[in-house]
Amino acid sequence: MTAAAARRGGKRVGYIRVSSVDQNEARQLNGIDLDRVFTDKASGKDTKRPQLKACFDYLRDGDVLLVHSMDRLAGNLDNLRKLVFALTDAGVMVRFIKESLVFTAENNAKSKLLLSVMGALAEFERSLIRERQQEGIELAKKKGLYKGRKKSLNEERAAELRRRVAAGEKKAALAREFGISRETVYQYAPVH
Repeated sequence: MTAAAARRGGKRVGYIRVSSVDQNEARQLNGIDLDRVFTDKASGKDTKRPQLKACFDYLRDGDVLLVHSMDRLAGNLDNLRKLVFALTDAGVMVRFIKESLVFTAENNAKSKLLLSVMGALAEFERSLIRERQQEGIELAKKKGLYKGRKKSLNEERAAELRRRVAAGEKKAALAREFGISRETVYQYAPVH
């Protein structure tokens, strides 16, 4: 930590990521005193997340970034290592709550190895979960129990949407009115 960072007192910053809109982010850093929190509702597959970028722009030498677990910061080992090393090189301490791990600019070969091993285990665990989820879906389909995702519109509303698209109404306006995305409008009323 530089003298300037020590004088200003580092901030405690939280980063939260949930994969979908309906996931609850409240449990991730619940009860931890933070100066600022950045929350993304996005996949961890890549690092192009708006709040992650904002978090990186906000963090300064001497700050501490707290993240619930490694898989919340990055979806794979390569991205995890890049993000942690970029932060620690900038003088930011990175703390993963679930794994009870802390990484700093003073990281040595042992801590870099630990980051790689724990990150690889987190990536492996995620792939096992996806595999088990897919197996469960396949089994439920065979038993006739899997219905898939609930439709956004009932058949009456879908017919109205198709009629209005055919009449030439703007798809963006219809999407807002029906409370669905433009992509969903195209799924109900494909362009031929």
